[in-house]
Amino acid sequence: MRIIEIKETGSTNSWVTENLKDADAPCMVYALRQTAGRGQRGNSWEAEPDKNLTASFMLRPENVAVASQFVISEAVALAVVDLLRKFNVEALVKWPNDVYVGDRKICGILIEHSIMGMGIRRTVAGVGININQTLFLSDAPNPVSLAGITGREYSIPEVAALLADCVGKRMSLACAADDDGRRGLHEEFVGMLWRGGDGLYPFFDRKRGEGISARIMNVAPDGMLTLQTEDGELREYAFKEVEFVL
Repeated sequence: MRIIEIKETGSTNSWVTENLKDADAPCMVYALRQTAGRGQRGNSWEAEPDKNLTASFMLRPENVAVASQFVISEAVALAVVDLLRKFNVEALVKWPNDVYVGDRKICGILIEHSIMGMGIRRTVAGVGININQTLFLSDAPNPVSLAGITGREYSIPEVAALLADCVGKRMSLACAADDDGRRGLHEEFVGMLWRGGDGLYPFFDRKRGEGISARIMNVAPDGMLTLQTEDGELREYAFKEVEFVL
């Protein structure tokens, strides 16, 4: 995979969309300074200059139907988990695609698709990973970095190269011509969910405007989350319809 380093940009997702929209092969762009990084739900992403990995991938997801697009999100999230394991850090995926170490967020992911007909023309996957930053000034409730966990600093270009390799390997499964690769990827994603298992956890149901105690039952291939409340009721949610209470 081609890797491009840029000194500074507002948003790597925007830079990739503006400059690499016609690229045929997958590539990765990372910025040493990102001044207007974007997160989910329109949030900004705090990143101290020269301290973190703020990157975006231009992907051409062959063989992935629009109805199955969530597999790309699964692939990128699991690639970050793979990366952290290389540094002996175990992580889980907070639905839909944040990456947590314990109860603290180390990575945010923003997936943007360009759709043509029944297929995906291109995907821009933005990944922000806290690497060497140890002081966080935003009101984010629970950030953590790789350096904060391990007590050492890392080379951003070296981490970027490792992440590119991890994303490439996971995307080869997501784009497999048969369903076996995608099925295995999805099952692994479900097994790696933060707050998965049998425990009850607090959520806020935005559709009904109420707090609930529930367990994660499943994530469908299209990304829909199924929770079971403490009284046994099954509720299904799309992204933004429910939030985890920390």
